[in-house]
Amino acid sequence: MDAFGIENHGYSPLISQKYVVKGDFEVYDGMDLLHHAMLNTLPNINKDGGKDEHGKTIRIPDFEARQKADTLITEIRQAFVEWLHAQPDDFKERLTDLYNRKFNCYVRPRYDGSHQQFPGLDLRGLGIDDLYPSQKDAIWMIKQNGGGICDHEVGTGKTLIMCVAAYEMHRLGLARKPMIIGIKANIHEIARTFRTAYPNARLLYPGKEDFTPENRLRIFSDIKNNNWDCIILTHEQFGKIPQSAEVQQQILRQEMDDIDENLASYEKQGGHVDGWILRGLEKRKENLDAKLHELQETIDAQKDDTVDFQQMGIDHLFVDESHNFKNLMFNTRHSRVSGLGNTDGSKKATNLLYAIRTIQQRTGRDLGATFLSGTTIANSLTELYLLFKYLRPKELERQDIPCFDAWAAVFAQKTSEFEFSVTNEVISKERFRYFIKVPELAMFYNEITDYRTAADVGIDRPELDEELCQIPMTDDQQAFLDKLVLFAKTGDPEHIGRADLSDGEVKALMLLVTMYSNKLSLDMRLISPAYADSPGNKASRSAANIAEYYRRYEDQKGTQMVFCDLSTYKPGIWNVYSEIKRKLVEDHGIPAQEIRFVQEAASDKVRQAMFDAMNDGKIRVLFGSTQKLGTGVNAQKRIVCMHHLDIPWRPMDLEQRNGRGARKGNIVAKEYAGNKVKAYVYAVLRTLDAYKLNLLHNKQQFIDQLKRNRLGARRLDEGAISEDSGMNFAEWMAVVSGNTDLLQKAKLEGRIAALESEQTIFMRTRHEAQSQLQRYTAEIGRRDTMLERLKHDWDYINEVAPPDAKGKRANPLRIDGVESADIVAHGKRLVEIYRTVNTGDDYQKIGTLFDFRILVRTERMQKDGLALTVNKFMVEGLDGIKYTFNNGHLAAEPKTAATNFIRALDTIPSLMATYEKEKKQFTRDIPTFEQQIAAVWPKEEELKRLKAEAESLTRKIQLDIAQKQQEMQAKTADNGSEPKIENAEVVDEAARPSKAEPLSAASGSQEEPPEEREHVVSPPESDFIRNHILLVQSAMNMKAKGPKI
Repeated sequence: MDAFGIENHGYSPLISQKYVVKGDFEVYDGMDLLHHAMLNTLPNINKDGGKDEHGKTIRIPDFEARQKADTLITEIRQAFVEWLHAQPDDFKERLTDLYNRKFNCYVRPRYDGSHQQFPGLDLRGLGIDDLYPSQKDAIWMIKQNGGGICDHEVGTGKTLIMCVAAYEMHRLGLARKPMIIGIKANIHEIARTFRTAYPNARLLYPGKEDFTPENRLRIFSDIKNNNWDCIILTHEQFGKIPQSAEVQQQILRQEMDDIDENLASYEKQGGHVDGWILRGLEKRKENLDAKLHELQETIDAQKDDTVDFQQMGIDHLFVDESHNFKNLMFNTRHSRVSGLGNTDGSKKATNLLYAIRTIQQRTGRDLGATFLSGTTIANSLTELYLLFKYLRPKELERQDIPCFDAWAAVFAQKTSEFEFSVTNEVISKERFRYFIKVPELAMFYNEITDYRTAADVGIDRPELDEELCQIPMTDDQQAFLDKLVLFAKTGDPEHIGRADLSDGEVKALMLLVTMYSNKLSLDMRLISPAYADSPGNKASRSAANIAEYYRRYEDQKGTQMVFCDLSTYKPGIWNVYSEIKRKLVEDHGIPAQEIRFVQEAASDKVRQAMFDAMNDGKIRVLFGSTQKLGTGVNAQKRIVCMHHLDIPWRPMDLEQRNGRGARKGNIVAKEYAGNKVKAYVYAVLRTLDAYKLNLLHNKQQFIDQLKRNRLGARRLDEGAISEDSGMNFAEWMAVVSGNTDLLQKAKLEGRIAALESEQTIFMRTRHEAQSQLQRYTAEIGRRDTMLERLKHDWDYINEVAPPDAKGKRANPLRIDGVESADIVAHGKRLVEIYRTVNTGDDYQKIGTLFDFRILVRTERMQKDGLALTVNKFMVEGLDGIKYTFNNGHLAAEPKTAATNFIRALDTIPSLMATYEKEKKQFTRDIPTFEQQIAAVWPKEEELKRLKAEAESLTRKIQLDIAQKQQEMQAKTADNGSEPKIENAEVVDEAARPSKAEPLSAASGSQEEPPEEREHVVSPPESDFIRNHILLVQSAMNMKAKGPKI
């Protein structure tokens, strides 16, 4: 599936002329681009960036050439699709049948577990009448398939599914020794649930002390030598179990084979391969090779008492919170694509893969494990591949998908988005943004998955009442944002009062800007401690809301959770947690002992005691990050409100956070809050907060639709913002302007800019074709002239000295100064001339042949550092063509020297053949150039349409601005005074200050009081995004004032 061969039979001007991209160091022809099109890659074309301090050439990315390559590769891919459609029906039917047999052949059975009996299950001890139907169905699926994915929403009973399924598999002989692994925060609850459900079960639940180095051998032997109904370990304890060295070798050898395949693929590209990519693959291969040697040494030194996972006899794994293992190693040739994570993977994920492969080898089938999580897909559909790599290796092999690149070739579509940098250079960003054939992908996932939401299960749990708390910018936030805008435009760090940027920061400028935007939104003191507190910041607003809910549910001891990942609690360092606690204690009178930070828990015991105190109402407000408080926490009994001070990057994280309060067992919310839990999401206007929240909800929506297999579309767009690369400049500028129309305008202008850049490349290519046509036409003309002159000479020679029957021709050579007709005498004179004459680099006539002049010329040359002169001899034709034999060097033997001029003339037919061949080569490329010159850019109408949309949106925005200006003027008139405006101006290109000039700027917000309102000036339409950052109020020197960072 990921292998192919390409051969070029003969010459094609399309390959050598039309589909060609030239860089300073390499040229990519049509065959190279076709190879990239098949691999879905983009060549890494560089240009000369000058010399470094050692005189070595610096190579820098040639983004313009890359964009041209991307455009041509897209054309090739489209042409390939058209070629496929043009093939005979029987050929297309074979391809369709092949695809359907491999990918469109899955139907999810309906797993009805209602008939099951569960001997030994103590429902009374659990305090329930029966299992949920959803739990029975999931247990039946696991028993039928030997594993799968239990994708149930937070709080829908996954723990009991795990415990009952493990016991049932052991009871029925489906698994001899099942094992459950879970996160530390949940493991006590899992063990307690299992013991309650099956009080007579043989359950091994080792403690922390059992996994100390001195006790591990004993506990491993206990696992191996006893018939347990189930073994329960934490993820960390599981990671300490040694894996079979033989299994590790097999997997690492497979990874090595994948690398070898990638290297072989690059070798087919010849010299057009990025050296750093090859070095990266070679380095990864060396590391794997070292691991293999280390494993072999381990096998050789293995003692008889060593107990590894394979020897323990575990034949089924239940992995609770399985999303913690998503960072699995994989190989890819898409080395420049963002969002793929660390291809080396994590040690814990690799360890889990070894264990699952061990079980699969024992059972001879896929699965062998059950993954349980409410967020199996945390952020991107690329995570599906890693799920399949764990659980369905044989089915992937049947689909001819041996690696990630093969999977991506079928289901993902890479984009190369070209943007303008702050220095007005074209830059590119590659990512897997689009997913295709989504219904087949969803069915492959659903075949082994039981997906349920709380609504599906019918759990009586509180409804989430989510409210976006929009906060106007403070004066400090606005002032810094104006500086950040200039920093984003120019890349000059002085605008934000910080030192020079590192090379890495320069390359990731917009990621840096996004980071500052997030800090600005949370609290200005994260940017600099010199900033003061403000009653309008998130800390103050959230403290007021926390205090309100504290008082409202005082009698019920209602509790609250506060989530924040950006500024977590650290003793002795200023952080948002401590600042809000200070406000709650000093400004709102809440007892300090009722406010805690989850980071204060130094041990599992203290952590559990903290959650128990939350359930008892002794702790009323608990702060924590997504990782420490958002997963595996059962402290929901009294939660009435949750607060999100920042907005995470992944839908999973927001879902996990909200799941702490909106879950079954929340007694106070059910009985006293209308069965609702409040969730405040704090968003500062004109920052990325609300924009990120909207992206999260959209992404979560299509993830849910994929899980339900209810997607009508075959293609999905994952969006344009990511954690590892931030936003592009134009969209960020639009968001911080606070105008949603500007965001749409930014997206339009981004597309327009990309099309205009593509149009420029098209026009340049057409101009190059025109130049090439002129050059080739001139070359053809020169060859026609040469052919005429050669023919003239050849016809004359055959007329005056036709060859005899043997093909020999008379040699009437006459050298000046020789009276004899003896050819040897003329040869001796030539040797004499060679030794004595110096023409001073001029041509000198020394004789005749058929009325052709015999010439000699003295040439200077260097040999071994010495200056030398050499005489060269030639015969000049009627039209001035000079013919030589042996490159004009005179033979030492006189007779041969005299006959070599005839031999020189005898080369005329071969010269004519060479010129005819060259003329033919130039001529066959002419139609390609003419076609390129006559071509019309196919996206002209699309560009016109987008420009018209942008102009229409511009007029709408200007009307809105004018209307707001009139409203403010009317309010000012009612107040009897004019607003005080200082140095209001609009920045346009003509009047743009250099980065060394101070700029007066401070934009207000509609929510601010009248005396701080904006003064709005209608900008010109050019450079729209920059011109719509309205600069108003206080004449502020952007560089000189404000805290240093």
